[in-house]
Amino acid sequence: MSPRYRSGASPAGRFIAVVADVMALILGLWILMYLLDANRGNDLVRFVHDAARFLAGWSHDLFTFDAAWARVVCGYGLAAVVYLLAGHALAGWVHRH
Repeated sequence: MSPRYRSGASPAGRFIAVVADVMALILGLWILMYLLDANRGNDLVRFVHDAARFLAGWSHDLFTFDAAWARVVCGYGLAAVVYLLAGHALAGWVHRH
């Protein structure tokens, strides 16, 4: 068996998985900050919001619920789930090939 398969995940696969996890973490953090009504004037909150909005640009306002919190949870949550699933699937594929 080649050393590549014995050593666990490839560095590229690990990198892809970590990037997907960080993207999902940022989106999840924004959802939490929104639900807890974080101070939007704070630099950290503003940074997380801007990053999350960039990452979820394709799913932002995808749903038209009446409650704003439901739109945020579904729109940003969908993006987080897609990034996790796609990122880890791609990392697994890279690991196998």
